[in-house]
Amino acid sequence: MEGKVEHDIWIVDLVLANLHIIALATLALYVLSAVCAVREVLHSRTSQGSIAWLLSLIFLPLPTAFLYLVFGWKRFDDYVDVRTHAGRETRTKRAEELGISDQQATAAWPVLTRVAQLPFLAGNSVDLLIDGEATFASILDGIDRAESFILFQFFIVHDDDIGRKVANALIERAKAGVEVYFLYDEIGSKSLPKSYLSRLSNAGIKVSGFNKRHKVLRMTGPMRLNYRNHRKIVVVDGKHAWVGGHNVGDEYLGRDPSFGHWRDTHVRVEGPSAFACALVFAEDWHWATGQPLARLSADNVPEKSGSDPVLVMPTGPADALEDCAIAFTEAISRARKRLWIVSPYFVPGMDILTPLYAAAMRGVEVRILLPKKADHWLVWLASYAHADDLVDHGIGIYRYNKGFLHQKVMLVDDEIASIGTVNFDNRSFRINFEITLWFTAGHMISAVEKMLEADFRDSVEEPRNVLSTRSYAFRFAAQAARLFSPIL
Repeated sequence: MEGKVEHDIWIVDLVLANLHIIALATLALYVLSAVCAVREVLHSRTSQGSIAWLLSLIFLPLPTAFLYLVFGWKRFDDYVDVRTHAGRETRTKRAEELGISDQQATAAWPVLTRVAQLPFLAGNSVDLLIDGEATFASILDGIDRAESFILFQFFIVHDDDIGRKVANALIERAKAGVEVYFLYDEIGSKSLPKSYLSRLSNAGIKVSGFNKRHKVLRMTGPMRLNYRNHRKIVVVDGKHAWVGGHNVGDEYLGRDPSFGHWRDTHVRVEGPSAFACALVFAEDWHWATGQPLARLSADNVPEKSGSDPVLVMPTGPADALEDCAIAFTEAISRARKRLWIVSPYFVPGMDILTPLYAAAMRGVEVRILLPKKADHWLVWLASYAHADDLVDHGIGIYRYNKGFLHQKVMLVDDEIASIGTVNFDNRSFRINFEITLWFTAGHMISAVEKMLEADFRDSVEEPRNVLSTRSYAFRFAAQAARLFSPIL
């Protein structure tokens, strides 16, 4: 008892001796909370989300103020400056002057082209790449043929068999005099060892993390932990580009026994659209390093190599509006007969659910293909919370049975298809930097249709009330996960 009293007295003495420090820390916390609250009011997007932040900041400043810095404080004025420097606002006019604007497709999809700040570009050839073997064979072949420069950007890069093959290919071209730029996301590639990056740098490859100049604990701006570059772009000589769902890792080739077959889709484009992909990379590189890629001038736009119109659409948190959500909402609202959506992560907000329900009500065949296996449990559970409502509204929910599904594809009627990096969740629509390629050529629509028909055959349709057939614990977990939808 005596020892406890002495211990309590020691604690009181310690608090009293440091009372001024505690008072200053408390004052600083409330000042930070006030700054965050004022910013949330000034930059509010939705009243529900803002009220939740404000109440938490008032009644629970610790740890809410620090969480707000990570998840709520979105400011990318410096990225907007980079886009202005890159001349994005003049690209539509320049494409028309160069004669590479596809006027028919651009006129048919004005909202998409306004979002992209670029018209559909004419004169491309397109290859649909199904699964990892075809994708990496094509990318590695393209790297081997590079003569001038290579732009290489992925969200996830692993130091495994395919990761080392990619590194070896890039190093070989760098030693041959090809300029190679390697950009990765620090969060997605958090397991990538420094030795991997050093090996690239030592070979003369220019290497950068996306947040190299914008550290998580910057003094001059918000924390960037929540804002990630989810793009996957490879460009060779400004003439050939690869975009899609694959990252660089053995699991994307189906070599992870816990996932088995990995179902994913990439696309290879050749022609003016490849140069547009290079411009997207250049903006990211400039923001990450402070160094513009001067070699990408309009004089270097490649000649037409085919007849396909392609729209290259970069989106991200620097957009003035919710551009990604606007684009996909527009495409969904244009569906009249068929709307097929494939996504590994399906946690949409009401802005996306509303046009989906409307499409089903006007008689559109709406199908949504999701993975049966989970790689991110919270997102996977949240998708189940939406399933019953969607099925009740006449929307078909399918679960892929033949391994893990990771592709991001949408098909609208016989009019347009999209392939890219956008998942159907709040993170892709509002938080991440993403890229989507849109296609209107008939042969491309047919190829995507054939591919998805095969995927649906390898899937099982969800019955009505599927969630109610699961255990109480599962239902509770799914509904609880749904509450985290804004940050998933």
